[in-house]
Amino acid sequence: MRMPSSNTGINGGPKGIGRRRGTQKGRRASFLDQKSILILVAIVATIFALGLIVGTHLFGSPPESSKNGIASSSTSSLKNADSSPLAAATSKIAASDVQKLIMESAAAEVIEEEEHRKEEEALKNGDVKLALHLRGHLAPGDPNYNPHHHIDDVLQDTDDPLNNNQEIVGGQDLGGVRLENDADKEKKETIVDNMHDQFAQALKHEQSIVTDGVNKLKETAAGVANKVGLRGAAILSKATGNLPHYPYMRTLVPEDYDFTKYKPAGGNRYIEYLEGGSPYEITESLIEQSDNLARSRRIHVLNAMKHIWKSYKQYAFGSDELHPISKRGSSNWGGMGTTLVDALDTLWLMGMKDEFWDARDWVRDHLSHDHVGDVSGFETTIRSLGGLLSAYDLSGDKVFLDKADSLAEKLFKAYDTPSGLPRGSVNLSSGRTHNMGWNGNSYILAEVGTQQIEYRYLAKATGKQDYAKKSEKVFDILEKITPDDGLLFEKLRDGGDGGASFVSSKTSFGAMGDSTYEYMIKLWIQGGRKEEQYRRMWDKAMDGLHEHLVQKSSPNGLTYLADRVNGRLEHKMDHLACFMGGSLALGAYTDPSGIDSPRAKRDLKTAKALTYTCYQMYARTKTGISPEFVRFGGGEDFQVPASAPFYILRPEVVEAFYYLSVLTGDPVYREWGWEVFESIEKYCKTKYGYGSLHNVNDPSMEPEDRMESFFLAETLKYLYLLFDPDSEIDILKKHVFNTEAHPVKVFEG
Repeated sequence: MRMPSSNTGINGGPKGIGRRRGTQKGRRASFLDQKSILILVAIVATIFALGLIVGTHLFGSPPESSKNGIASSSTSSLKNADSSPLAAATSKIAASDVQKLIMESAAAEVIEEEEHRKEEEALKNGDVKLALHLRGHLAPGDPNYNPHHHIDDVLQDTDDPLNNNQEIVGGQDLGGVRLENDADKEKKETIVDNMHDQFAQALKHEQSIVTDGVNKLKETAAGVANKVGLRGAAILSKATGNLPHYPYMRTLVPEDYDFTKYKPAGGNRYIEYLEGGSPYEITESLIEQSDNLARSRRIHVLNAMKHIWKSYKQYAFGSDELHPISKRGSSNWGGMGTTLVDALDTLWLMGMKDEFWDARDWVRDHLSHDHVGDVSGFETTIRSLGGLLSAYDLSGDKVFLDKADSLAEKLFKAYDTPSGLPRGSVNLSSGRTHNMGWNGNSYILAEVGTQQIEYRYLAKATGKQDYAKKSEKVFDILEKITPDDGLLFEKLRDGGDGGASFVSSKTSFGAMGDSTYEYMIKLWIQGGRKEEQYRRMWDKAMDGLHEHLVQKSSPNGLTYLADRVNGRLEHKMDHLACFMGGSLALGAYTDPSGIDSPRAKRDLKTAKALTYTCYQMYARTKTGISPEFVRFGGGEDFQVPASAPFYILRPEVVEAFYYLSVLTGDPVYREWGWEVFESIEKYCKTKYGYGSLHNVNDPSMEPEDRMESFFLAETLKYLYLLFDPDSEIDILKKHVFNTEAHPVKVFEG
């Protein structure tokens, strides 16, 4: 669980589950007798010690040479479970029990701070009675009584406006010199005695924990939470089982925020999200706060896009890519203006309408595919065709539809094969097609199954139904050869006459397999949730996923998706596979049996747990940015392999954040997304754009001179939409994204 840096003890654990806020600034506490001092010292010492032990048990001591650069501490007394009766009693407590108490304590801090803020506001407004209610001065039985007491709240302080109130406290005020009468003293002593009794009971309760041991501690977890409730702890909601107070809300981000001062906070935080639960109650008030914070962050993502577009317009307008260091353009996609076309809908959704129409003019006057040679049919379909169709869908400008139709006529020659599976490479000038030699001339699963959203939309927009019929045939072929567990292999051979067979034994939700599964659920949504074939294939695949590929890491139990090769699991996960956090959530919220059905609950829980792991892939590196893939095992959850420490500005993790944020309303996904964006700003930004990273664990390395078009089309778009509560995009009712984050409207009727 994430705690403020000022609230952490040695080893990074919380200082204590019962840590108090302490005396407010400008308020002086003076005790009436030694008894109160002794009791308070005992209380603080006991709770502080318990917190240290619990924190150490839960989080563990870091290795002497931490990979995150955190120095280890010598804490032999905490490492030895026999060092004290309390340590012995807590050494075997389940992490979930401790975690619950820590979560409740963190929520208590939020309540206290909010009460203090309201107290100050009440004083400013002259509402002394409300201020006293919030302070907790009033006694049980009073209609305004509030049980959230603080010892220092009931002590006289000449700087405290509430204690100078004669109506409540009594006494005489003679020229600024306050004199206590007998009634004052008696009332105050009664209040303090009551408080002493409450804290004495709390101390006795702590002692009983030590005496009775682990079982007693587990049985009285709720009692400890209620004890903490004396200072405002949140108790689990009986209706939802959630903590009602979200503890991570930040202040609004100023427009002049300095990203160069950002430092990644590290991993192993937000642990209450580890297993895919929903720890906090999502209220309308919480969503409103999150939306306001998001708007203050949205402007910074917009500024990132403006930063790129200014350089692209000046140095590379119409080029396939802008090189963010050398400020030159290149035509590595055949000269199709790939970055411009891929970014059209991003410009629109960010409100950069002048730049959008300027780009439209270039498309109208200069975009041509007649001179282009060999291209990837898959990449050109999702980037260029998808970009043009989304620009048309959003703006209604027919220029984009005409250019899309012209491009599709050339690309669609790839479908002229014996089986009907589209070949991987198309020469747009000659019409020749072929599969890739490096792949043994096989068809790639992700390529053949990730073109249908685009062609179906184009068929509906132009009336040319062949686009839909031929592309949909691919899923007819795939369903015929789908294994019993629903999991497809990544390579296929043409079988002629509408048939095919698998020639690979590898199943993966990463490279070469990923987006075919994504299109199963999205095709079903695009068609108005009526074409049962796509939903049937999706649900069968998700059953197989949970039966065979969903795994837990050691020691912390991170959820990940393994690959399977020749029937054996390979414990690695690509950054690409993190799209499944969003797709699983989308499948759960559109489940025909309802979001409360067992299948939907299973899929949503996995979506959340998987996305937490993907967040950790970012948070645990020194730059706060994920590598291309990680390997699980070795007792460290996962490691960054030497062959894949790089980051090419990929979008899949922030894509998952976006879907889960929109669907669940949980603000935590915006928090994680903001951390990712801060790291991108800190480590990837250049004078002319944003560059890839060669090694995410080397903060000293400069970005590389390469910026993929999908950084504008996907990564920045999903980040902007994550922080845009006012967006026109509606993923449940109106829109579906292709795999390049190009939204188009779903079919009606």
